[in-house]
Amino acid sequence: MRLTKYGHACVRLEKDGKVVVIDPGTLSEAAALDGADAVLITHQHFDHVDVERLRSASSELEVWTCEGVAGELTDVPPKVRVVRHGDDFTAAGFAVRVYGEWHARNHPDMPIVQNVGFLLDDEVFYPGDALTVPDVEVPTLLVPTNAPWLKGLEMVEYLRTVRPARAYSTHDGLLNDAGLSLVDGWLKLEADKQGADMRRLAVGESVTLG
Repeated sequence: MRLTKYGHACVRLEKDGKVVVIDPGTLSEAAALDGADAVLITHQHFDHVDVERLRSASSELEVWTCEGVAGELTDVPPKVRVVRHGDDFTAAGFAVRVYGEWHARNHPDMPIVQNVGFLLDDEVFYPGDALTVPDVEVPTLLVPTNAPWLKGLEMVEYLRTVRPARAYSTHDGLLNDAGLSLVDGWLKLEADKQGADMRRLAVGESVTLG
């Protein structure tokens, strides 16, 4: 399985000629959906889903997401399927299990939206905008490292709770160079402490898993 970072909160996973894209929002690269067979969307915020981009997508594309996002995608060509915590399904040859129900609390005056995380092939877990802990081992964690709802302390505690063999930064597109340097430093400290591969992938950088 090949994992490629596509900016901010978006990644592509490729296996056996099939492509799954997770959270192609407005902050991810325009080419994020090129050649995609399926899309997984964790929640309805603009940095995780680009409705206009999906309106121009192929009708052969499958989208798997929570009910809140599906309600915003009623007029797009792709087939939209609703999933909830505890569900499992197959998307473009990837076995997927769903974990979590709600976005992390963001602002006292903002409602908490639905948020589902995805575990693919028992290898990669993407929690979306939440610090969901699956009830299974997580070899590769896509860890949020910057957000209005997240403190650095919480990110480190999440890594220590899940204890993945590999963790790669996500949700880092709002940071300038100074902020990215801070993320790099904290991930290296934790990587050294846990003896794991924890780091930030550059946009367009890929790693091979499994």
